[in-house]
Amino acid sequence: MATVFLIIIYMAFISLGLPDSMLGAAWPIMRLDYGAPVETAGLLSMIVVAGTIISSLASSAVLKRLGTGMVTFISVAVTALALLGFSYSSSVVWLAVLALPLGLGAGSIDTGLNNYVATHYKAHHMSWLHCFWGIGAMLGPIIMSRYIAGGDSWRSGYFTVSMIQFALVVLLFISLPLWKRAGKSSSPQAENVRNEPETVMAAEAASGNVLRIKGVKLAMITFLFYCGVEATVGLWGSSYLVNVKGVSAATAAGWVSLYYGGITAGRLITGFITFRFSNKELIRGGLAISMLGALVLALPLPAVFSLVAFILIGLGSAPIFPCMLHETPARFGQANSQKIMGYQMALAYTGGAFLPPLLGWVAARSSFMILPLVMIGYIIVMILSSEQINSMMKKRKEEVSL
Repeated sequence: MATVFLIIIYMAFISLGLPDSMLGAAWPIMRLDYGAPVETAGLLSMIVVAGTIISSLASSAVLKRLGTGMVTFISVAVTALALLGFSYSSSVVWLAVLALPLGLGAGSIDTGLNNYVATHYKAHHMSWLHCFWGIGAMLGPIIMSRYIAGGDSWRSGYFTVSMIQFALVVLLFISLPLWKRAGKSSSPQAENVRNEPETVMAAEAASGNVLRIKGVKLAMITFLFYCGVEATVGLWGSSYLVNVKGVSAATAAGWVSLYYGGITAGRLITGFITFRFSNKELIRGGLAISMLGALVLALPLPAVFSLVAFILIGLGSAPIFPCMLHETPARFGQANSQKIMGYQMALAYTGGAFLPPLLGWVAARSSFMILPLVMIGYIIVMILSSEQINSMMKKRKEEVSL
């Protein structure tokens, strides 16, 4: 049954990634149909993120009441309806209205399934889970571009993706009894989490407010800046290459796509490496590789070294996010993990939503040369926060063993 669940969860994460990059791929054509300015896409994206943050913060109470299976079923259904609405929308106003449920559905799926995998499966499954999200994120623009290149409307692209989501809704509905059965049973991973002495201490310290647990706020800061790095490089990488390195726009777009390819491939590889190394070691190694990539990007080297830098940042980023998520129950206790997972995801989405526009605003008034310097600063904050958490966990373990 565990294998069946993994297949369902992986498929859910592919579907989660599908719409994430479709708006950017379709907007040059969509905005012409609506007569909308370029920057409207940013507003729509912000509405989606706002919905995602709201559902992430509320996820603990909702999941506790309905269960992971039911929440996943409802969330995918809401997402499918929103995407279907996109394909028939008659104005930008309707797109804005539909963007909110699109975000609400995504946040609940993301938080619920991340916590389910963190508490029921080993670390390699978490890395592969986010690798499947990357597959979905790459397939979305491919589906959209095929329709546009074939002379069809962008609406056909959204309609197709909504139908894929509805097919998953049917599968999730059929599997609901299995989710209920699994919820009553314990897993080896859950037992391992409960037996960690530091998690027992964390659970005892959690009396009501999980934010009082030592290390939780530092973990949230790490998520904030991790997604800040990932989204900022993805959004402004091409602009940096064109304006600072003198690379053509087409070449710059290709190099940035290799950055995302590095993240996806890195997570596939990380899944195998977790058999040999711990989450803590992989997070530390990922931060070191990302820092190396940012330093290479900052040095006055020939443009081709920027490609190497982007690939290094992508590969380094690959293990950080899934390994931090998987460490949540071990760091703070299984009883607290769902609520903390929601807070972490909310901060992650906040970082991805607000830090890239902030850099763009500053760069527009100065230069895109600040990009690698800002990335170095973000990574330093992550390193300091992560190492401080490791120190707290080590000290807590030593106190329990006395």
